[in-house]
Amino acid sequence: MNFKIDDTADDGDPHDEIARLETRLEQLAESLSRCRKFRLAAQVAMAGGGIWFVAAIVGLVAFDAVGFLLAVAGVIGGMVMYGSNSTTTQEIETEVKAAEARRAALIGTLRLRVVSPRTLH
Repeated sequence: MNFKIDDTADDGDPHDEIARLETRLEQLAESLSRCRKFRLAAQVAMAGGGIWFVAAIVGLVAFDAVGFLLAVAGVIGGMVMYGSNSTTTQEIETEVKAAEARRAALIGTLRLRVVSPRTLH
């Protein structure tokens, strides 16, 4: 995934660049949505493994090697996925802020005119 804003399109029409930035912001919003889903899956894996450990210690479930390995894999895999996903989320949020700032700067360069409301009878 590319996490850089393309500043090479400064020579083009600001309207086109704003439209490209809007499209990119929509893509980034979808990526953030996927990150939230992965974060939830990681939390479920960590919690599931932890709950199994507690249940095995208390005696609510019979201790077996397969369950133990699955619990360890859930906890460790969940931590790895959560950490990796957190980094990706931070990178995407940084790119969103840069794209929004670039869009605001481009909008600031446009010569916008105030349209007075007309009364229609």
